[in-house]
Amino acid sequence: MGADLPDQAAHPAALAVGVVGAGRVGTALAVALSRAGHRVVAVSAVSAVSLQRVERDLPGTPVLPPEQVLANSDLVLLTVPDDALAGLVAGLAGIGAPLAGRLVAHASGRHGLAVLEPAVRAGALPMALHPVMTFTGRPDDASRLAGICFGVTAPEQLRPAAEVLVMEMGGEPVFIAEEMRGLYHAALAGAANHLVTLVNQGADLLAEAGVANPARMLGPLLSATLDNALRLGDGALTGPVARGDADTVASHLAALSAVAPQALPAYLALARLTADRALAAGTLAAADAQRLLDVLSGVTR
Repeated sequence: MGADLPDQAAHPAALAVGVVGAGRVGTALAVALSRAGHRVVAVSAVSAVSLQRVERDLPGTPVLPPEQVLANSDLVLLTVPDDALAGLVAGLAGIGAPLAGRLVAHASGRHGLAVLEPAVRAGALPMALHPVMTFTGRPDDASRLAGICFGVTAPEQLRPAAEVLVMEMGGEPVFIAEEMRGLYHAALAGAANHLVTLVNQGADLLAEAGVANPARMLGPLLSATLDNALRLGDGALTGPVARGDADTVASHLAALSAVAPQALPAYLALARLTADRALAAGTLAAADAQRLLDVLSGVTR
């Protein structure tokens, strides 16, 4: 497998690593694997930003077409956007790229192994290695891999190899069944991406209310809330919805309707979910919950 290239680091089983799609994630993974003693031998990159990132983080690494990256590599990281992954794999298989015997891994949260099937039919050894982290494209991205979880899907015989690669990058492998990849990714995207929206919406509303530095006000509150939620689960629920303070919630709805009606649908949906969870956890009495849900439904009694 791969070209006969000189060793760059001592490793008992060093792999020649190639990257197809040297974006933020692919570059971070390549740097982490290089630090672990593997050899990054080639990358494929198109945009000016990606080329600059390769020059900065993987200096001297040849930039080659995808099929040549494969030819030089034992392990190939296919780190293109989720929606482009299937087309890339099919295209590589279709042109007869050298896939046989090579470890072919993607870093998509959405996809498992099915998206790699054309490569598998050509003899590739597939795995999905999704780092549960957000990347900014900064030089410290690779260091952010230390201690994080990776959502891993791999054939049974490749699970030990996938586990080792993740641990060498500083991560913790968590195996996700193929049929659960969609739910897994929805959970992560809902929690992380929507959190950004909620935080920024809260900051905008505070600014509208006259707060000069919303981030300063929100920071300690949100940090404590996140810590409590991760440690205590639904036991961390506080506030007027969890207490069943229907009149207070009604005042929130009135304020949002008057000043920020675009924020009202999200408030209503999340308040209903919060009420359901508080009721199930036993922290909200049924009678209080009914009054609250009436307010959220626009019912007055």
